[in-house]
Amino acid sequence: MIYQLEICVDSLESARRAEAAGADRLELCADLLVGGTSPSPFFIRQVVQNVKVPVNVLLRPRFGDFCFTDSEKQVLLEEIDFCRECGANAVVIGALTPDGDLDETFLRECMQHAGSMYKTLHRCFDVCRDASAALERAIALGFDTILTSGQAACAVDGTDLLRQLHDQAAGRIHLLAGSGVNANNIAQIGQATGIRQFHLSGKHTEPGPMRYRREGVPMGLPMASEFDRQYTDPEAVCAARSALDALAAKG
Repeated sequence: MIYQLEICVDSLESARRAEAAGADRLELCADLLVGGTSPSPFFIRQVVQNVKVPVNVLLRPRFGDFCFTDSEKQVLLEEIDFCRECGANAVVIGALTPDGDLDETFLRECMQHAGSMYKTLHRCFDVCRDASAALERAIALGFDTILTSGQAACAVDGTDLLRQLHDQAAGRIHLLAGSGVNANNIAQIGQATGIRQFHLSGKHTEPGPMRYRREGVPMGLPMASEFDRQYTDPEAVCAARSALDALAAKG
């Protein structure tokens, strides 16, 4: 059984830190503060060319729900094409219908564009109407992995459903536990669910280099300072790596 640690990053600096600290693979995105959106093609290429671990790319055209317009779907298909052409390991994708089911028609088209790349169904799964039915549809569509918190705010609170999904999957698809995962709860989640793959950002806040600071003119989210930056914390990744290795040693 494969034990893997995936670190979500939104900068080359974080990608390098995560790799050096023991990540098995990276999930690359932009805008982690809003749950992640599609990174720019130039950023994707930069990371793919500068790290040795597999790079999975989250593709999500905007913040918000997962019911996409026709124009957003076209952008997603072109992003998948780019990821395939530039050598990314996988795409992390998903879409829902207005009724909360997987958008199978569109996702089937996505799978065709992805070709032989690995495919992960992202956390649209956690807000779908029927997790059990969605798991079966994901398998039928050809997804390799589902990133999920067990339809809870954090994975440690979703362990009952995660266990049910792990049992239902029966090795037909990988489950990747994510949201609120850290070194302190990897063993708890793994032992409660049987899941062996974990996803986290391990980020912390660092002050930016600006000495002159114009206060009171927010440029984005009001709860986030423009003068702070968030990067992967190597110590958090190392601790998660150690926790996962200890879980693996217990079998």
